[in-house]
Amino acid sequence: MQIIKLSATESTNTYLKELWKRGKLHDYTVVVTKDQTKGKGQMGAVWQSEAGKNLTFSVLKIMDGFDLKDKFLLNMYTSMAVFDTLYAIGVPRLAIKWPNDILSGSSKLCGILIENIVAGTKIKAAIIGIGLNVNQTDFSGSLKASSVKGVTNVHFDLDDLLGQILENLQKYLINTDKNLSNPGDLYEDYHSRLFRLGVASTFQKQNGTVFTGIIEGVSLQGKLLVRLEDEHIHKFDLKEVRLLY
Repeated sequence: MQIIKLSATESTNTYLKELWKRGKLHDYTVVVTKDQTKGKGQMGAVWQSEAGKNLTFSVLKIMDGFDLKDKFLLNMYTSMAVFDTLYAIGVPRLAIKWPNDILSGSSKLCGILIENIVAGTKIKAAIIGIGLNVNQTDFSGSLKASSVKGVTNVHFDLDDLLGQILENLQKYLINTDKNLSNPGDLYEDYHSRLFRLGVASTFQKQNGTVFTGIIEGVSLQGKLLVRLEDEHIHKFDLKEVRLLY
């Protein structure tokens, strides 16, 4: 595993993608920075992070003809790897918020953005971006954000925590080397940790319409399964609906 450490960069995902374009990279090449100035989140959101206090990094996973239709499995593997790491260090009330945020209670600790390099219907490589709030304690710009230190009152070594996440990530991603498209027990484990599973929740459509429903799970294609008032289960993808709370 090659780890490239940068003092600052706009986006570790973008930096790693540019390296990929220039030539061959080793599997599990990692780019990590102390200061990510233009971090990206889902749907074009900006990931803000205080320099030197958090983990902002991207991992290259070279795929062996992994089907594009199974791409959400990468989100599952990554979410579970981060979840397991945080659970092991004592972070309380952990949950995975669809599609790929990690929460403690209702506070966001981690965001994940996976960008796939595709050829036809196959994924050639995945750029897995992870932003984890670790030792930052001031989140005056976001009432819903916190950090590992904020919920445990413990200061963590960033390099040690990075190593633990990468170790867990490799344990999960080995499944992609086997071209596993039936995750079995992992799929059940993911659901058991899903935020607000089986609980009446509030959602917002792109047009601003707000509605309530009960989360029944997530499909293998990454669509949120919501039981509405008509008792039918409707499928929503990331661009169609936003889970409020």
